[in-house]
Amino acid sequence: MKKLVDDGYEMCADLTAVDFLTHASRTLPSGVSPERFELVVNLLSLSKRERLRVRVQVSESDPNIESLFDLYPGTEAMEREVFDMFGISFVGHPDLTRILMPEDWQGHPLRKDYAQGRIPVQFKGAAS
Repeated sequence: MKKLVDDGYEMCADLTAVDFLTHASRTLPSGVSPERFELVVNLLSLSKRERLRVRVQVSESDPNIESLFDLYPGTEAMEREVFDMFGISFVGHPDLTRILMPEDWQGHPLRKDYAQGRIPVQFKGAAS
C-alpha cells in the first residue's frame, strides 16, 4: 500500500469488506487462496485521473489486518465500520471501537452467519 501511495494513489475513496461464507468457491486470480472475508479498498490518483481497486483476503481464524490510517487518515471511520459490522480488526488503528452499533452489542451484523431476527426500533419520546 505504501508503494501505491508513492505511485500517486493519494486518496482512499472507500474501504469495506465482504463475507463470502456462502460463496467459498468464487473465482479469484491464480495464486490467490480464497478466504471467508475480503477487504476491498478503492484508491484514486487525482494527478493521473486513475482508479484502482485492491482486494485482500482476510482469514476467518485470524481476522486481523494492518490499518491504513497512517497512509490514508480518511480511513479512520471506514475501518471502524468494518470492525463493527464484520469483526475484522485493524492493527495500529488509533481508536478501534464500535461506530454504528451500541458498545455492548454482541456479534457483527453483516456476517453471513449472524442470526437474523427482529430488532426492536426505538423512537425518541415514544411510549414503550
